[in-house]
Amino acid sequence: MGLFSRKTHEDKPQPAEQPGFPPEPGDTVSDDRSQPAESQPLGQEDQDRIAAALDRLQNDGVAVEDLHSLSDGLDTAYRDWARTHEGDHGAIIERFAVGIGEHLSRRTDLDWRIVTDVFGTDLGLLDGPRGGFMVVPSNLVAARWMRGETGWIPGVVGHLVSCRER
Repeated sequence: MGLFSRKTHEDKPQPAEQPGFPPEPGDTVSDDRSQPAESQPLGQEDQDRIAAALDRLQNDGVAVEDLHSLSDGLDTAYRDWARTHEGDHGAIIERFAVGIGEHLSRRTDLDWRIVTDVFGTDLGLLDGPRGGFMVVPSNLVAARWMRGETGWIPGVVGHLVSCRER
């Protein structure tokens, strides 16, 4: 009935007025999400964490230089985990996030840093200490893991490489 209703939007009850809403032109946003990310150089523990993940990937036969190898490795790890729900899926996400990050580090102008934003502190890659462009590989992997996505690495990471080549 609503599709052909003769009532106009003026006939509908209007929401109560909220102070400051809608914002006036020139108003600033005070939401914390507008704050820029901060970064620090990697410490020895962070470098060791990256090295250990890369060693594990290599031992599993995953070539970090090859996006299809990374993709096949992650897809296989996901399918194995999904079948049994055994093992630490967080460790799998971390390992492949480091693999993606290292691929980006080797192929683009992005460098490993410790980044802190409104979502927390993690390994990330930035285009310099001030980070006008930032990628947090664990977010890329974890979000797709939760949705059960497979086969996404060549397209997504390949696009980032094409945008950020050295």
